[in-house]
Amino acid sequence: MALKRALAHLAGIAATVLTAGLLTATPPAQAAPPSYVALGDSYSSGTGTRSYIDDGTSCKRSTAAFPSLIATARGYSLNFRACGGAKIPDVTNTQLSALTAATNYVSISVGGNDAGFADVITECALPAWASNCDGKINTAQAYISNTLPGALGTLYASIRSKAPNAKVVVVGYPRIFMGEDCSALTWFSPAEQTRLNQTADQLNARLAAAAAARGFSFANPTSRFIGHAVCDSPAWLTNLSVPVGESFHPNVAGHSGGYTPAVSGLLTGAAVTADAALLATAANQAESLAQTQRQYAEADRSIEPQEFVLPDLTTPAMRKAARKAGVDLDAFLAQR
Repeated sequence: MALKRALAHLAGIAATVLTAGLLTATPPAQAAPPSYVALGDSYSSGTGTRSYIDDGTSCKRSTAAFPSLIATARGYSLNFRACGGAKIPDVTNTQLSALTAATNYVSISVGGNDAGFADVITECALPAWASNCDGKINTAQAYISNTLPGALGTLYASIRSKAPNAKVVVVGYPRIFMGEDCSALTWFSPAEQTRLNQTADQLNARLAAAAAARGFSFANPTSRFIGHAVCDSPAWLTNLSVPVGESFHPNVAGHSGGYTPAVSGLLTGAAVTADAALLATAANQAESLAQTQRQYAEADRSIEPQEFVLPDLTTPAMRKAARKAGVDLDAFLAQR
């Protein structure tokens, strides 16, 4: 009897210990989601989508932009550093600090502002007698050929140094025009539009070469935007818009139908389909995304917006140019 009581006592102790162990056992740790850092300018931030997160900056970051859509679809943790107006020095000084050895994915679009994209478009939007469109394009093309490659090489080396294990995709720019100007307030000629599109192609070629030299992938959006340029139907790029800062950028359809599949296939190995459900899910994460970006707000305020300027033919300078060209400005404006 004594032996039975002793065995029963030991069994009770064992059961108590086992129960306590089960109650106090630490659950397995949840794996952290992959880290995705989106670098670059307005073509990554989402300028043109017209809906932006409230992060205390003028960067115009949108949940409808391709970095947000890709991160939402794949369950990545997004640090959305891309900011409208950013040039290569801005990326270096304000965005690269987000990269670490633990960063899994990086996308970057930059170079258009360095080449003076907004200034070139602004000049070429004027009537031929009032502008030096060819001169502006020539200057931009010279920069793209002679200066940009070295700047990109240095930037891409820094990205690889700071994020040695990341998959990196360099993102290019679409052709904006299709040979027709359907706005009453701009004067892009077909020849000017052709040259502007050629400049976009030249920029993409330099971006692709610099990306390949560093072992990065290059997402070229050109083919996806054919048939969806400004004045096309449907257009995936904004025309002259109100507010004017929205002009000549990918709209929501441009990001969902153009950029998202082009970038995601290279970045993640499979193209993301950005349907209405994904857009809604991404939009619901606006506040959490804004909270992440607010910590960088002070640094982001150092980035100057680079925006198209609406042609104004009523200024004294324009009237002088019209007289010099033998143009009756009042009659010219009445024709529009």
